[in-house]
Amino acid sequence: MIGTFQRRIQQQVERLKDKNLHTWLGGYARHLAESVRAPKVSGPRHLLFAVCDHWEPGWDNASREVGDARVKAWSDGYPALAKGYVDADGRHPRHSFFFPGEQYVPEWMDALADLARAGLGEVEFHLHHDGDTTAKLRDDLRRYIDEIGRHGHFSRDPTGRARYAFIHGNWCLANSRKDGSACGVDDEIPLLFETGCYADFTFPSAPDESQPNIVNQIYWPTGDLARRRAYESGVRARVGEVMEDRILMIEGPLCLTRRPGKLSMRLEYSGLQPSDPPTPERVKNWVEQNIHVQGRPEWVFVKVYAHGAPEYQAGPLLGEHGHMLHRELTSRYNDGKEWVLHYVTAREMYNIAIAALEGKSGNPYDHRDHRLSPPPCVSGAASA
Repeated sequence: MIGTFQRRIQQQVERLKDKNLHTWLGGYARHLAESVRAPKVSGPRHLLFAVCDHWEPGWDNASREVGDARVKAWSDGYPALAKGYVDADGRHPRHSFFFPGEQYVPEWMDALADLARAGLGEVEFHLHHDGDTTAKLRDDLRRYIDEIGRHGHFSRDPTGRARYAFIHGNWCLANSRKDGSACGVDDEIPLLFETGCYADFTFPSAPDESQPNIVNQIYWPTGDLARRRAYESGVRARVGEVMEDRILMIEGPLCLTRRPGKLSMRLEYSGLQPSDPPTPERVKNWVEQNIHVQGRPEWVFVKVYAHGAPEYQAGPLLGEHGHMLHRELTSRYNDGKEWVLHYVTAREMYNIAIAALEGKSGNPYDHRDHRLSPPPCVSGAASA
């Protein structure tokens, strides 16, 4: 009996190691403690919902023909899905396509520009790289941003410089893996800022080892930003404090929760996967993490992610799983009394976060273009 019990304990320990809980459980515990002390909100809360997709038509070294078919599936399928749902502002769901620079194909970027002009999303930047150097990465970032930007993607600052949001391929921001793979550049965070990045949307990455010990927060990275895993140290974003010299970290929900009808626990990591569909229970868990700018608790930020381009992902996401998600959002979280729903892109989510930091209040919809304007490809286009 003792031997069996010991084996079960050892099995549980091994499962925990596989989840890399040691890298983030302390931060999650702090988040839970802060949640207990969170101020009560009078009146309706505003739910800001963004899907940030690691959108890779060339995934798994796909041929051009396969990639073209994947792009067409979204060009046809996403408008068909989105037209059935609207938020409190009368806008349809909006998808943030984080496109991998190393997969650049002009025709794919033009197809995404068509979706953007239709008010259905915007393009941001995704990158896989390995064994890199600071100098090479700087050159690659500038080249990729220029190539994608030629199609009217990315916001522009007053000087005309492209501004972009970032997701790191394989979650390996700032050379975060112990073995040094999938990046190679310790000082990636300041380099991103130098080349026009305004915010990072990489996390959560659990159960991957890159997951930081800062959980369920919008925060500014602090300390020596040129060091490896510099995102591990940070200060929570709060009303009245804006750091203009660095990127903003915007995390999605991460928690441990009980499986429906069972005693066992599951990891909620905010990923949209065919094997883990967006059920009402999952949506509830996302919202309950209460990610917000400190001092503006009535604006709740929910950022989820997907790998939506490959067929096995796109089918459910553009079909039953997508409908399941948006039915729940538009019915449960858009009654105007308890919740007001706003579909946002990554850029709009950043703008609203900055508006909160600057002390703006009221309807967050009014601040969706607060700091960074829409990309050129949607200028003059209807937003709904």
